[in-house]
Amino acid sequence: MTAITEFHHLDAFLEMMVAERGASQNTFNAYHRDLRGYLQYLTADGRSGVTATPETVRGFLAGLATDGLAARTQARKLSVIRQFHGFLLLEGYRTDDPTSTVEAPRLGRPLPRVLQFDEVGALLAAVKEVEGWRGARLNALLEILYATGLRVSELVGLRTSSLSRDGRLVTVRGKGGKERLVPLGESARRAVSDWLPFRDSMLGKKINAVPWLFPSRAAAGHITRDGFAKQLREIALSAGLDPARVSPHVLRHAFATHLLANGADLRSVQQMLGHSDISTTQIYTHVLDRRLKSLVQDVHPLAGIRI
Repeated sequence: MTAITEFHHLDAFLEMMVAERGASQNTFNAYHRDLRGYLQYLTADGRSGVTATPETVRGFLAGLATDGLAARTQARKLSVIRQFHGFLLLEGYRTDDPTSTVEAPRLGRPLPRVLQFDEVGALLAAVKEVEGWRGARLNALLEILYATGLRVSELVGLRTSSLSRDGRLVTVRGKGGKERLVPLGESARRAVSDWLPFRDSMLGKKINAVPWLFPSRAAAGHITRDGFAKQLREIALSAGLDPARVSPHVLRHAFATHLLANGADLRSVQQMLGHSDISTTQIYTHVLDRRLKSLVQDVHPLAGIRI
């Protein structure tokens, strides 16, 4: 097959991506760049999109690895190549898909970002400097989040009925409608007690008609996840922290990591986080491993000394 025919297939594939899948200009350019590189490799190997074999595709990926491309980049390029060969199969240019038996490069699971104990302490101290109902609400949100590790959607969607009568437990409806009970520490209970009078005063006669613990004028009837995240970034600035490092999800990670660092068992942390699979929770043990290694490398008296 000539190079002209080969790149005609490429043009036809890209036209399909735009016409049928609404690919953006950036996607078009990226696919064009990735596939030109792949087709040039095939041509140099005496192959084409129609005659490529699984070994050919694996050889191309091996070359990317040799060139030092990250596994995630390799996987992205393989995804584009799969789509191209799927197109050739559907259009009848070939009767099989050489990528069907090619495994994607293994992606190292990124470790979650967490805050140190003192950084969370700085956030909690900064929010207590905010006066009035805004400060009371943000303090309650932050204290509950760090005390429970709730997902942000679970947090902003809490109802007053979610709290037990003594305020020591909160009932959370998580993914798939599954409910779980999570304990509230004394500091979080105190923050909720400080917030409730403001809430009741703001609602006035509507107090019995509004179920949300953190009501607002948003369409959902309660504070939004974006609204809370924005306030959290603002308080991070006040605490002297980089706002880019602070988010509701980062505080969820901090909750889990700090619990494990202080001796909590993995199964209990799994239940509080609402993870269906304990392997998801185990990622936090890797965070601790990384921190311990860093601690030894930075402060051990023999660190850096060659014997």
